[in-house]
Amino acid sequence: MTTLAKELPAPFTPARILRELDAHVVGQERAKKAVAVAAYSHQKRTRARAEGRPLTSRKSNILLIGPTGCGKTHIARTLARFLEVPFVIADATEYTEAGYYGKDVEVMIGELLLAADMDPELAQRGIVFIDEVDKIARRSHGAVTGAGNRDIGGEGVQQGLLKLLEGRKIFCPTNVTQHWSKHDFVPVDTTDILFICAGTFSDLHMYGNRSKRLGFTGKVGESGGPAITEKDLLRYGMLAEFLGRLPVQVRMEALTEDDLLAVLTLPRESVLHEFAELLRLDGVTLDWDESGLREIVAQAHRRETGARGMKAVLEEVMSEALFHGPELAGTTLRIDGAYVQAALAALTAPRTPRQ
Repeated sequence: MTTLAKELPAPFTPARILRELDAHVVGQERAKKAVAVAAYSHQKRTRARAEGRPLTSRKSNILLIGPTGCGKTHIARTLARFLEVPFVIADATEYTEAGYYGKDVEVMIGELLLAADMDPELAQRGIVFIDEVDKIARRSHGAVTGAGNRDIGGEGVQQGLLKLLEGRKIFCPTNVTQHWSKHDFVPVDTTDILFICAGTFSDLHMYGNRSKRLGFTGKVGESGGPAITEKDLLRYGMLAEFLGRLPVQVRMEALTEDDLLAVLTLPRESVLHEFAELLRLDGVTLDWDESGLREIVAQAHRRETGARGMKAVLEEVMSEALFHGPELAGTTLRIDGAYVQAALAALTAPRTPRQ
């Protein structure tokens, strides 16, 4: 057994990984189980390679499909933190086909190397989360048929990602801010890097079979409910080769109001705790009433921005309290439904000009 293999911890079981995800991520049971199994396989692959017996099985890269604010990024970030591996978030829209102005796909591995303190061995066990992959679909019918101009920000990026997803030794830049200079490169093998891709595919219904309802309004498995197939994704503009390197494809659902309430109250790093901590430093105690929490959830649900939207609602609700925090020292502020409604109404009320 090599020194590296001795340093690696024993793989966490899928059940143990799922328990950790359950503690931080509300709902999305199917996605969490799929991610737990893929992460377990990832750990076994990296340990086997460290022991000098690399596995021949292909890695289980993941594609998460779901609306904004449903927890796609949160699942990936929580997983990387629990496994204690380098983690980087890449936005697919920032990249272009090699040779054109914009980032080459190798830059995301350079960023992972940076997160690993420039240790290639550690980077090769990391996780790369690629968001907005639906935005790199083929852009036009001309691109689908091979006619027209080069699709450097869509199909070209998908083609460039194939080698990373499949696993290959590449030369990634050590200075990601000057990747175009073609100097100072480090070889990194992407064979055991776990890639988690994500996208909303919000207009997928325009490309699917019209006899089916596609979207995010129903539940997976419901009779007559929406189902997304690989054929739908191909029509949308994703390459068959690209999808083939993402064997674990999971549909995630929009969060219900009860889910959003749980997001506010259950996780240890809840956004409620952030505001409570900020005002506690001013000597102000917050008393969260359930009616206030439900009003915040209802506002976020109307905006259709998921869990991410609740932070925006809370910023609006708590803006006056944060402004007057030093003057409220020693008091307890009760946040109920009436308080939330009044705070939001004050933001939209016409302002009286100063005399």
